[in-house]
Amino acid sequence: MAIKKPPRRTAERILEVTLELFNRFGEPNVSTTLISAELGISPGNLYYHYPAKDELINSLFERYEHALNELLGAGDGVRNVEDAWFFLHSLFEIIWAYRFLYRDLNDLLSKNRLLETRFQGVLKNKTRAIRALLSGMSRSGALDIDARELEPTANCMVVVLTYWLSFEYVRDPRNALEPDNAQQALLRGAQHVLNLLAPYLEAGQRQHLLELTGAYNGTTT
Repeated sequence: MAIKKPPRRTAERILEVTLELFNRFGEPNVSTTLISAELGISPGNLYYHYPAKDELINSLFERYEHALNELLGAGDGVRNVEDAWFFLHSLFEIIWAYRFLYRDLNDLLSKNRLLETRFQGVLKNKTRAIRALLSGMSRSGALDIDARELEPTANCMVVVLTYWLSFEYVRDPRNALEPDNAQQALLRGAQHVLNLLAPYLEAGQRQHLLELTGAYNGTTT
């Protein structure tokens, strides 16, 4: 006899549906009325769990921040191009899962004090992780980069990490952030961030980068 799974708690369901709607339509275009209608619950039930829209946004941001910080610690273990490729792709997967934050970033920061302050911490943590990645690759001999160039290179990589999805959206506003386009968007993002390291890579590592990106793009080198 099959054991029935307990129903998900209403608060959890609200967050899941809200994230899906925010990602699909953009946070400014999603009202609490739409969220409650999509869930099939009354607005009063929604407000019982989340009295304001900002509380939904903040709860989703906290989930994103937790997932991101868990991954960023892995930057210390990157030693070569292949490690870096998978680290960056994993990073973009988290960003994609909460892409509404990046799609509407400037608008969200202008309206939400918690995000305004906490997203600065996100940038600092990303930069710290990328610096660790560069240092690890340098120590292992995969990368030859002057210490004076490490900080600006890390900053450039974080800029691409932060605004890549905005670039994708501008290129194709109607389709870029749809789920069917996720894989290619993530691969392009990881490739462009990693290509910033190409001038500093050891010859064998540079060739491996070409092979990796060629394989994922369906080409050969």
